[in-house]
Amino acid sequence: MTMAHTPRVSSVPAGTPTDISQGSRTRGGVGESTLRPDGTLKVTGAFAYSSDMWHEDMLWGHTLRSTVAHAEIRSIDIGEAVATPGVHAVLTYDDLPTACKNYGLEIRDTPVLAHGKVRHHGEPVALVCADHPETARRAAAKIKVDYAELPVITDEASATAPGAVLVHESRDDHHIAHVPHPNIVHRQPIVRGDAEAAAQRADVIVRGEYTFGMQDQAFLGPESGLAVPSEDGGVELYVATQWLHSDLRQIAPVLGLPEEKIRMTLSGVGGAFGGREDLSMQIHACLLALRSGKPVKMVYNRFESFFGHVHRHPAKLSYEHGATKDGKLTHMKCRIVLDGGAYASASPAVVGNASSLSVGPYAIEDVDIEALALYSNNPPCGAMRGFGAVQACFAYEAQMDKLAAKLDMDPVTFRQLNAMKRGTLLPTGQPCDSPAPVAELLRLVKARPMPPERQWLAAGGDGRTVDVRALPGGLSNTTHGEGVVRGVGYAVGLKNVGFSEGFDDYSTARVRMEVINGEPVATVHTAMAEVGQGGVTVHAQIARTELGVSQVTIQPADTRVGSAGSTSASRQTYVTGGAVKHSCEAVREELLELGRRKFGSYHPAWATAGLLLEGGKVVTDGGEVLAEVADVLEEEAIDIEREWRHRPTEAFDRRTGQGNGHVQYSFAAHRAVVEVDTELGLVKVIELACAQDVGKALNPLSVLGQIQGGTTQGLGIAVMEEIIVDPKTAKVRNPSFTDYLIPTILDTPAIPVDVLELADDHAPYGLRGVGEAPTLSSTPAVLAAIRNATGLELDRTPVRPEHLTGT
Repeated sequence: MTMAHTPRVSSVPAGTPTDISQGSRTRGGVGESTLRPDGTLKVTGAFAYSSDMWHEDMLWGHTLRSTVAHAEIRSIDIGEAVATPGVHAVLTYDDLPTACKNYGLEIRDTPVLAHGKVRHHGEPVALVCADHPETARRAAAKIKVDYAELPVITDEASATAPGAVLVHESRDDHHIAHVPHPNIVHRQPIVRGDAEAAAQRADVIVRGEYTFGMQDQAFLGPESGLAVPSEDGGVELYVATQWLHSDLRQIAPVLGLPEEKIRMTLSGVGGAFGGREDLSMQIHACLLALRSGKPVKMVYNRFESFFGHVHRHPAKLSYEHGATKDGKLTHMKCRIVLDGGAYASASPAVVGNASSLSVGPYAIEDVDIEALALYSNNPPCGAMRGFGAVQACFAYEAQMDKLAAKLDMDPVTFRQLNAMKRGTLLPTGQPCDSPAPVAELLRLVKARPMPPERQWLAAGGDGRTVDVRALPGGLSNTTHGEGVVRGVGYAVGLKNVGFSEGFDDYSTARVRMEVINGEPVATVHTAMAEVGQGGVTVHAQIARTELGVSQVTIQPADTRVGSAGSTSASRQTYVTGGAVKHSCEAVREELLELGRRKFGSYHPAWATAGLLLEGGKVVTDGGEVLAEVADVLEEEAIDIEREWRHRPTEAFDRRTGQGNGHVQYSFAAHRAVVEVDTELGLVKVIELACAQDVGKALNPLSVLGQIQGGTTQGLGIAVMEEIIVDPKTAKVRNPSFTDYLIPTILDTPAIPVDVLELADDHAPYGLRGVGEAPTLSSTPAVLAAIRNATGLELDRTPVRPEHLTGT
């Protein structure tokens, strides 16, 4: 519907040229630190998250999960649960409505509800909905499941041993023909040059075996959603997710409904970091709503959340590097084994990233690389910020320090000597065709002033008063500086941006331009999941920049518009931002054409190609105003939906790993300064300085937040975060924030940031994906600093006190 605008009183006829003043230029566009529209609501507690949703007469859903990691299901008795007053439905595998009973991002190997066996601790077995959440929980507890436990697969040795139990007995996915064992999800070798021959030229060779722990995304908003049955037999689903259309593609076959009968709307998301890319409660809530005929809300508690989403792959990494005596790298060999857990999730893509980025931001001509992901009975692992590159960065940066030490070289100088740059060939044979300022990023972090020594002595005091918050152990008051040693470490990382290996990575944006109450207003509608990254802010900035309007409305994300892809892989500003820009450009051209038809006779500039929209006006590139946008539109509205794609990528060769698999690379470097209590093994990170190339900072304040947030997540896996899985039972030992520790404000150090803006000519505005790169290099920088303080090898993350004290 087109709304009429209020006529303006003007002393000059519409279309008569004037000049635009500086004060009338559009503000809040690209390059400005525009405040987030949801920021105040979130910090004041007024923002409505998915778990806050409510519907009249709604029921509450609950999931019964397996108590063992690998077992046959002999029987399920739901009788007592069904008889519980207030219960409206109890569902098991036998109640699923169609022949499609599995789902998955790439491989449909994940059962909606377990059938015949369970493959990991916490696997969904049955569903209950009732009129109160406690009733649903108690009814689920009455369900009796008879398990016959089976041997568990927990590592590579047990997964590939002769006669090993198969996690999936009847695999038929497209990877099975290319792996050496059915318990290997995917394998990607990369061979370039001759690593064996190059090793003969090395004056120094270093080897290392590294272990990377299982990290949780630890988002604060639990998995939650509300499913509402529709009169047409469909369902409306309001959910916190990262990828609406991927969810839809997986949900529809299980429900036996056409996609148009499943109407999905994004609800408030309390963080994601990859953990919402897979389905959690989406299908379950829909099944219960359709069975009961009532709205059903599901909200996981924190304990269940640890079982309700995938985690970061733990890894074993074996590396060999060689160098000449003057410090030039000769070759690299590595083998990376990722534990994907019971189901595939994003493991194939994680393998692709781990292999192709395993060299890091260094120029090495001769490489021999193998990366693979296992099926096991450990918790399923999939997407998490950094996506395969984090594990590799931890290992190759430890190797760089080992080589520098053996060559008696400064670790930063050694890295700079071997740093990749524009034109460097990656191990896949793909050239880096945009700026790669690796050496400069390292220079920036090294050049920063060091934080003062002995910070725990109160500033301005008598030099003896101790502030224990600045010491290892903090308020535990374990030391007043005795046994505390400072260490400094450096690291730099390489991360891809966007989906890779030939994936059709596109996004869609609908942009509408109309006059409301006499003012031009742009409305932007995408299916992008706003998970806290600030995309809604950037979309409004792009619309202001391209359309020259101050009033921009962002429509709620839903499936009424085409797919925006996943909010992951640092891709949304690049790809959905590119789609918004593309659609805005189409709207602008249509508006200018409308203006030419109406006012072209007033001024010859209407016939030129250099017209802009600025401050609600049509202007020449010299600033001359040709018309008001409101006068051009009048009663008309321009509404355009467009898809936008970045340049194509290609799959890696399955034998050699060669191919132009990535669309863009991002780089970040860190310097960590730590204080270590060498007697108790406690670590205090004092500073984590970062330098990162962002191409173009569309919103500098948001860029800073992304860099500092990613840095903090890397700090977590360095010194505290790890999901502990019992190697004998494959059960999770610490599914709570009591036992799974994440950095608090007291653990988070100062994070000064240097931002470079070296434009990538292939990207919208020259931007570069920001969110993941700082997660890579912060972890090895902290480990390097602890090694520097203690002299210990430290070949695993996270570092615990016993690793430092030997106890």
